[in-house]
Amino acid sequence: MEDAAAPKRWIYGKFMALAQRVGADILNGAPVGLGDRLLYGLGNLAVYGPLRNVLGMSRIRVAYTAGAAIGPDLFRFYRSIGVNLKQFYGQTETCAYVCLQEDGKVKLSTVGPAAPGMELKIADNGEVLVRGVSVLQGYYKRPDATAEVLDADGYFHTGDAGVLDSEGHLRIIDRAKDVGRMQNGAIFAPNYIENKLKFFPQIKEAVCFGDGRNEVCAAINIDFDAVGNWAERRGLAYGGYVDLAGKPEVLALIAECIGKVNADLATEPGMADTQIARFLVLHKELDPDDDELTRTRKVRRGFIAEKYALLLDALYGGKSEQYIQTQVKFEDGRTGAVSATLKIVEARRFPAVKAAA
Repeated sequence: MEDAAAPKRWIYGKFMALAQRVGADILNGAPVGLGDRLLYGLGNLAVYGPLRNVLGMSRIRVAYTAGAAIGPDLFRFYRSIGVNLKQFYGQTETCAYVCLQEDGKVKLSTVGPAAPGMELKIADNGEVLVRGVSVLQGYYKRPDATAEVLDADGYFHTGDAGVLDSEGHLRIIDRAKDVGRMQNGAIFAPNYIENKLKFFPQIKEAVCFGDGRNEVCAAINIDFDAVGNWAERRGLAYGGYVDLAGKPEVLALIAECIGKVNADLATEPGMADTQIARFLVLHKELDPDDDELTRTRKVRRGFIAEKYALLLDALYGGKSEQYIQTQVKFEDGRTGAVSATLKIVEARRFPAVKAAA
């Protein structure tokens, strides 16, 4: 849509803003004003219907997402355009289901309440514990492995970190092994924050740091194609990835995205203290060939922290910029070096507020 003509962009922006505001409520059957309902119906003809068609979802009546936790922004997007997407939480050891979302009771930030016959409990370290009719009795001929996941009370240790809200809905934050604690005691869930950042088309990868520290800092990879198109439409000349990533206009664009993420985190229980304080845009794309990502493009956070220790020291040391030179591998097997002076940008943060019901 960013490459479309100005009238189409305006129509798309107006109707998508309406969808973000009332689309999920309409799908849930919640009260919505007549004017908004009429406008949403018009938007369904002009924008939402064609968009579902492009996505191959025109005939979908109900859809489920499972696996890694989905970000609420992505969840809201699909529900706002009329796709009845619901979250499904469970594991092989629980015979698939633990939590189910019911029609009309879907919360964008949770995976729903415990399914019938299931019990949920949150351990002191934030890990989700499950007990119920479908939980495994044990691994076949593996009493040692069984003892690792089943405690004396019959609770299965899922390995996921989460919280229960006042209505008993479970919110999955991250894998328990990836969750840390900040110096002030706040839970730090890097994948949760990174998924929020990667919802923006301008951000391809993000790596957040904060475990054992007093603030959260982030290293960002821009999406070269998306940001390149954005720059060209504004007549902003650049000479490659390194040049584009260091442009003041691009840093301001990424700062705007991070500000929106921080505003979201400020409204979420227990997340206000994990707002991003400072960030930098990396001078190269994170690459599996450089061992920075796995082959399935999962961030190797520990390796990155070690490789870019100089940048981490700059982020937490109060510097405004840092020079770095990095060895890279090319597709043909050759090696080379990429260097740049990276600007460190202060992110806008917000006081903690109570989320709207």
